[in-house]
Amino acid sequence: MIPLFENDKSAFINKVRRDGFLDNREVFDTVSGIMQDIRKDKDDALIRYTKKFDKADIQPENMLVTKEEIEWAYKQIDKNLLKVIQQAVLNVAAYSLKQKEQSFLWNKSEGISIGQKVTPLRSVGIYIPGGTAPLISSVIMNAVPAYVAGVKEIIMCTPPPIDCARIVAANEAHVTKIYKAGGAQAIFAMAFGTQTIKKVDKITGPGNIYVAYAKKMAYGYCGIDMVAGPSEIMIIADETADAKFIAADMLSQAEHDKLSIASLLTTSKELAEKVVEQISIQSEELQRKDIITESIKNNSAIYIGKDIMECIDILNECAPEHAEIITRDAEFYSDFITQAGAVFVGPYSPEPLGDYFAGPNHTLPTAGTARFFSVLGVYDFMKKSSVIQYDKKALEEAYRGISLFAKCEELNAHANAVDIRFEEKKDE
Repeated sequence: MIPLFENDKSAFINKVRRDGFLDNREVFDTVSGIMQDIRKDKDDALIRYTKKFDKADIQPENMLVTKEEIEWAYKQIDKNLLKVIQQAVLNVAAYSLKQKEQSFLWNKSEGISIGQKVTPLRSVGIYIPGGTAPLISSVIMNAVPAYVAGVKEIIMCTPPPIDCARIVAANEAHVTKIYKAGGAQAIFAMAFGTQTIKKVDKITGPGNIYVAYAKKMAYGYCGIDMVAGPSEIMIIADETADAKFIAADMLSQAEHDKLSIASLLTTSKELAEKVVEQISIQSEELQRKDIITESIKNNSAIYIGKDIMECIDILNECAPEHAEIITRDAEFYSDFITQAGAVFVGPYSPEPLGDYFAGPNHTLPTAGTARFFSVLGVYDFMKKSSVIQYDKKALEEAYRGISLFAKCEELNAHANAVDIRFEEKKDE
């Protein structure tokens, strides 16, 4: 049974907010050992861990998915699913193009040009989990923005055996190489490089707690998108909302993981009670009922508040991964939601729309990090460099001030680097 809180927002927040989920010493020690082994033994360690964790006998010569395996995947995949994958790729690409920044050069004044150069990363590694429910949508959400950004080499690591859908999605999303490697060991292979897998500039993609720890440890050796935890949804609804819709949307996140959080903030006690009933009814018909039951019982909650603005304040304090608002004037109220990974507005904008199809990315900050992290986008696969060009006359007008700054900071070599260009002026 999902707990209800009425006018006790502190208890509700304590129930549903999860700050700093990476605090498991045992997992940290395990992942540290994997990192050391990959750095030392490279392919040999990757092969050992693949056999240990994925029960697969992968060798360097068959680690890379071949052209023949890609052709096999296209023969196997459901043609209707292929069409949906292709449409999703187009939607994400169109949205990513809108995000893409351009370089600029500003001729500020005579002899002075300053600007910004925007360039794509050279190489990106995306990680896609395997398991019984392969996340083909995550292939698209990670690879397509990288492709639109102009990244030339997009590799993907995913645990064996690799189903046809993952292979096809990767090919449609312009992944250049697919490797049969999973877990923390695959993250470190991409971060440090092995004889078979080339080191990349940045790693993105979802994964379990071992993958999350690995990405955190890899940061600094390469870039990462974020360290993401279990999925979250927080819904704000009033008495006009349909309890069936609310329950369905909460369950869509609860089924991800036993640690997922699904919560509701509402001004209507009647709606809250109907949602509790609908959660019970609908969960009985779902395949992942056991996971849902654990998630709803242990991590989820409903809060009954005095008005919509109070509910929004609580949501902003929790900073959830996904926020939905299903109320009168939902579009108006949505402007006040400032701390969420993604905001879904109105009864016909369910969270799975963003997961698969709409175009905005579904790789979102979790565990309250929406306060300072952003949704994955094309900008994550690009870097910016400043461009500064002065001619002699322009620098001559500025050098004395620059020299004064440097000397104030006791950095005389800095001062000398400008003064030396105008030695003839030093006595003036």
